[in-house]
Amino acid sequence: MFLFLQNLLWGQNASFQLQILDARTGEPLAFATVKIPELSAGAVADSAGRVALALPAGTALAELSAHMIGYAPQTLRVRPGHEPVVIRLEPLSETLGEVVVSGTLKPMARSESPVPIEVYSPKFFRANPTPSLFDGLGIVNGVKPQLNCNVCNTGDIHINGLEGPYTMVLIDGMPIVSALSTVYGLQGIPNSLVERMEVVKGPASTLYGSEAVGGLINVITKDPRNAPLFSLDLNHTSHGETGADVAGRAALGKATALLAANLFHFQKRRDVNGDNFTDVTLQKRASVFGKIAFERPQNRVANIAGRYVWEDRFGGELQWSPRWYGTDSIYGEAIRTNRAELIGNWQLPMEEKITVAYSWNLHDQRSAYGTTLYNGRQTIAFAQLVWDKKLGARHDALLGLATRYTWFDDNTPVTAAPENGENRPSHTWLPGLFAQDDVRLSDRHRLLLGLRFDWNSAHGPVLSPRANWKWSPDELNTFRLSVGNGYRVANVFSEDHAALTGSRRVVLAADLRPEQSWNANLNYTTKFFPAFGFVGLDATLFYTHFSNRILADYNTDPDLVIFDNLDGFAVSRGFTLNSDWNFISGLKIMAGFTWMDVFTKENGVRAAQIHAPPFSATWSASYTIPKWKITIDYTGSLSSPMPLPVVPNDFRPGHSPWFSLQNVQFSRKFNNLEFYAGIKNLFNFMPRDPLLRPFDPFDKYVNDPVNNPHGYTFDTTYNYAPLQGRRVMVGLRWVMERH
Repeated sequence: MFLFLQNLLWGQNASFQLQILDARTGEPLAFATVKIPELSAGAVADSAGRVALALPAGTALAELSAHMIGYAPQTLRVRPGHEPVVIRLEPLSETLGEVVVSGTLKPMARSESPVPIEVYSPKFFRANPTPSLFDGLGIVNGVKPQLNCNVCNTGDIHINGLEGPYTMVLIDGMPIVSALSTVYGLQGIPNSLVERMEVVKGPASTLYGSEAVGGLINVITKDPRNAPLFSLDLNHTSHGETGADVAGRAALGKATALLAANLFHFQKRRDVNGDNFTDVTLQKRASVFGKIAFERPQNRVANIAGRYVWEDRFGGELQWSPRWYGTDSIYGEAIRTNRAELIGNWQLPMEEKITVAYSWNLHDQRSAYGTTLYNGRQTIAFAQLVWDKKLGARHDALLGLATRYTWFDDNTPVTAAPENGENRPSHTWLPGLFAQDDVRLSDRHRLLLGLRFDWNSAHGPVLSPRANWKWSPDELNTFRLSVGNGYRVANVFSEDHAALTGSRRVVLAADLRPEQSWNANLNYTTKFFPAFGFVGLDATLFYTHFSNRILADYNTDPDLVIFDNLDGFAVSRGFTLNSDWNFISGLKIMAGFTWMDVFTKENGVRAAQIHAPPFSATWSASYTIPKWKITIDYTGSLSSPMPLPVVPNDFRPGHSPWFSLQNVQFSRKFNNLEFYAGIKNLFNFMPRDPLLRPFDPFDKYVNDPVNNPHGYTFDTTYNYAPLQGRRVMVGLRWVMERH
């Protein structure tokens, strides 16, 4: 097809040649594409980056554009018959082929990493603007933002069917979100400061310790030295949601500072389904982020960053006001959160490459779930010393010493002395050692070996090994095999929202042991270059086996949430496929699907995990109309029926229906100013019967055999999709580029 297309073009009268090179390295860009929009013609470069093109006889000048995945496109006008034209494309900093750090704790080209990593740029999330990164993850294949409460709308992030506590969230590689803050950690991160987001699926405990069982999400913030001088993003929806994102850069002598802020405001009480409860929680949120990068000799790393988040949210009966806080007259769930974070990196001034990294966070929550008051406070301090050392030509080693201290206090039995009920905050130390060796076996084979030893002050020693093997038979195909161990120490009160609500009482059936799992996945990536452009495929088989899990039993008693150790085993297994389609015409499509089977087996009885759909799919399509310079973005997700937490004799289905959430957006740039408008939830999908007995939220009239023969009680956990219907969004972005 390539030869036919090029021969066809050579058959014209006016021909010319050009070569496409990397602007930084001078290397030829094989399989780059060139198109002539006015003629609807194009061609693909050969292995040396050369392209032969032709124009109709008599053509004096023609406009052509050159494209390559991972590079900024370039447009120029050429004259047939002149000397060969050289086009130099600039690499993009926000592409899927960039440098990654999450898999090995050191910068590495994504294509070289033995660990399969998915990378998402701000441009990907701008196709579907959302108030927070939590909502934006809804179009990432295999990653599911799950709302756990239909009243206060708290939620967590599921990776490959594993619930939120198994997902570790990091900022610039430092663990920031865990335990009490799991449901709020991705709220209030200003989108303007995000350089990229890296997603690793499967255990990463060898490098990151506890919590990284299902996978991790690493939010990489911008280097202040490379950030725009100023950026602004404002948006508003027809439901009354208003968001603002602003960031600016300033020089401070030999340092450069980046300051960003995120604001969100929604105070309109909506009740479309008529149950007298807010469909979406009212929220007021403010977040401030600052980062300073220091210039040092020999480009040694030195940076420090901090973030503060304040949030006030409410959901409940429409007539609720703060005077009803914690009372049994009018039901409301009100949560006020204050959160502070500090992260930094400093490379020691010595010949060896040794870096100190640290993070600290404070999370304070004051909340009421009906008459149940939950007040919690948590502080986590983390530090690690990493020595990056090359050992000969084939070995690239990493040695680390880390420690984590967690202080936690709340008003539940978890922090009460068993003998007298006296409040006793928990103190947990988690020191650890880890080692990693990246072995280049050959040009085609690479082996990554890692081992971590931690000592949990409450549960003793934990060993976490892993191995990753990468084989690239050629430049277009790569296989990656990963095997690793994961562990996690659970705190159900700080992680499971159902344990906090006033609708159920919590029972701990036994002393909860650490969770242990083994994971294996096989990843295959390939790319090929048909005549229409470029196609990339990324497929993964995954399997995780838990020898112990902490399970929440919602079904034995509708008034209880019973937590116990797993008496058996649990499995999460499946297949995921991501694909990239880039057409010479300018159409770009990212689409993928995940099939998974997540279950537990106790005493020979198999039970599917709630909120884990066996099949899900996501997509994002983008096309720019050259004549009008309007970009159209179409994004969406599809979910198959998933098990839901029903009560005995529940009249509601035990599984959700098939449902799809879809969005469309139109945007137009005017130099540094961009306007956008779109429709969210295009087909206006909303779940049915999300609350059980919303007319009696305090269960004052449940003992009525005539009107309540099944003994139903108020319950908020039956959730599978947002209760937010179709809405229109409008917004603008303004970027003042660097000098």
